[in-house]
Amino acid sequence: MTEILAMATAIAAVTGGVVQAIKKTKLVNKRYMPLLAIFIGAGLGALALFLEADLVSRLWAGGISGLAATGLFEFGKNTKEEIKNG
Repeated sequence: MTEILAMATAIAAVTGGVVQAIKKTKLVNKRYMPLLAIFIGAGLGALALFLEADLVSRLWAGGISGLAATGLFEFGKNTKEEIKNG
């Protein structure tokens, strides 16, 4: 499990960037972005051949990175709004 979380950490930044880029295009409804983030993360995990792990582990790590990227963005956004609204 530790290996999967370490891989997710490595993939999360790229996943977050890709999801943010897609969000800016407004091609996908905002309510589907967390689901899309999971799939993008899983895809990036599958493509992360530099990680020395089997495909299933990379897919799990990618999915977790999608969840992490979405959660981290939402946390930052909500914190910023709370500070702004005082």
